[in-house]
Amino acid sequence: MSDTTQRLNTHACPCGRLDAAGKPLVFAHCCGQYLDHFDSMPAPDPQSLMRSRYSAFVLGRERYLLDTWSAEQRPSAIEFDAQTKWLGLEVKNQKIHDEHHGEVEFVARYRIGGRATRIHENSEFSKINGRWYYVKAKE
Repeated sequence: MSDTTQRLNTHACPCGRLDAAGKPLVFAHCCGQYLDHFDSMPAPDPQSLMRSRYSAFVLGRERYLLDTWSAEQRPSAIEFDAQTKWLGLEVKNQKIHDEHHGEVEFVARYRIGGRATRIHENSEFSKINGRWYYVKAKE
């Protein structure tokens, strides 16, 4: 486990998920459990996978991102820009179409080179062999 991950385990998760009382979940009890235990604890639904993928982008966890990307759409590598500062995530909507298909609408904000940017996406997810995978941005 990296030093960054150890420090995060007691801090609010980058994905911004809140508990029932409206308080931020700590990384270890939110996305950390999926990023650090991918083989034994897959994300239980598309929203949890999408949130954990956002946290993986924040932390530069390429292996997790590639492992949770569907094989037919997966790139060979992911390039991270060290100047990117992730600012937050807002989940707008989650739809479960059936037991194997879902989508999540979200807005992720980041700054690069002093310029604020946002990604607004409807993402498609598929469940294969008991695991959810990111497929692609819905067109």
